[in-house]
Amino acid sequence: MRSIEEKIDLTVEWLQTRVKESGTNGILVGLSGGIDSSVVSFLIKKAFPENSMGVILPCKSHASDKDDALAVAKACGIRYTEVDLTNEQDSLLDKVVAGLGDTFKQESLRLTDANLRARMRMSTLYALANAQGYLVAGTDNAAELHTGYFTKYGDGGVDILPIAALTKREVYDWAIALGVPQSVIDRPPSAGLWEGQTDESEMGTTYNKIDDFLEGKTIPAEDKAIIDRMHVRSQHKREMPPAAPRF
Repeated sequence: MRSIEEKIDLTVEWLQTRVKESGTNGILVGLSGGIDSSVVSFLIKKAFPENSMGVILPCKSHASDKDDALAVAKACGIRYTEVDLTNEQDSLLDKVVAGLGDTFKQESLRLTDANLRARMRMSTLYALANAQGYLVAGTDNAAELHTGYFTKYGDGGVDILPIAALTKREVYDWAIALGVPQSVIDRPPSAGLWEGQTDESEMGTTYNKIDDFLEGKTIPAEDKAIIDRMHVRSQHKREMPPAAPRF
């Protein structure tokens, strides 16, 4: 069985190969201050010491998110930039609400707001990547991909997925091996979409249960039902849009 260090080295080589094959120069990633983006930032820095970038994208974000993102950038030595999208996102959301007028459903506001943030971040990452000839790295792990716990054309809109084969547990193991700051390792997984939001409270199950499921272990029936339901409902996120045949 390969060690974590060997797996990391193989992933770094894989990233280098994919960039070469794509004819691009390097890779960038959105730095949220969370565990997944932190691991990816370390990997792309190893793969491309001079052609990697972390991008901090505050948008109605907690100050601690930026603090953790900066700690990660410092720890791995990656070049980084910051683009605050708060005002632009507020403006666009206001226009969407105003454009629908009385037909806008207020109960959809929180999700509309959250998904718009993710999609504006995606667009910004691609603008920065296009300007440098970089690929955009995604941060989804195996648990998130299986359950569809990502925004379609938001954080799901990427070119390459370095940690897609890792369970959440393995992400933490890699984080320790890579030297991710302890403050990031200790924080509860959260997309930071609203006050008090955590991944597990929103999903209704835990990453440990999802990891166990993916590893073929027996889990409680209620957790399996949640995971199966999320997988089925999010299938469209893992496929190209359906195209009508030639009639």
